[in-house]
Amino acid sequence: MRARFTDRREAGRAIGEALAALDPPHPLILALPRGGVPVAYEAAGILECPLDVLVVRKLGVPYQPELAMGAISEGGTVVRNRDLMAAAGVDERSFARVVEVESAELDRRVAAYRRAAAPLDPEGMTAIVTDDGLATGSTARAGVEVARAKKAAQVWVAVPVAPSETAEDMEAIADRVVVLETPRFFGAVGAWYRDFSQTSDEEVRALLAEARYGDRPADER
Repeated sequence: MRARFTDRREAGRAIGEALAALDPPHPLILALPRGGVPVAYEAAGILECPLDVLVVRKLGVPYQPELAMGAISEGGTVVRNRDLMAAAGVDERSFARVVEVESAELDRRVAAYRRAAAPLDPEGMTAIVTDDGLATGSTARAGVEVARAKKAAQVWVAVPVAPSETAEDMEAIADRVVVLETPRFFGAVGAWYRDFSQTSDEEVRALLAEARYGDRPADER
């Protein structure tokens, strides 16, 4: 298996070109932090459209945290993958404990990112939920539901890479799904990047501020 993308920025430019060819009406790129922000920043630059974040947290199975059984998001949306919860033997009490733990990190990130850029209203726009890739899709699903709750005219999902079955699941809930690669043998999102180093909160804030205000932090406007 060979990595498809050099890094998130290159992947974002590729996503931006694919989206530009589709000419979405009144687009707003909504990045899933942290890794989705560099991708979304490049895509928003090509589309010449605004960039914002959808702050969400994956809810991992207690004994296997990387396996997503749902997600929570800014604004109070909770998404459950009930089939996976049943298969993993996770009851509502255990699920609630994970929600409690992840809510603290969600609140911290909301506070950190919103100092860089206030939330944008997606009402009437084509909200394009963007990440560096999908695995189970729980986090993106939460993002789609949040965008719909905020009255986006359309909700798209755009990512560089995802398993074909996850992309198909997204098509059932999003108005359009743009995925550059749907490998038969997926493995993990990071396997499709040569550089998949962690995106920091500082990078997220810097990219948001640059996209929104040039290079000025929000509190210096």
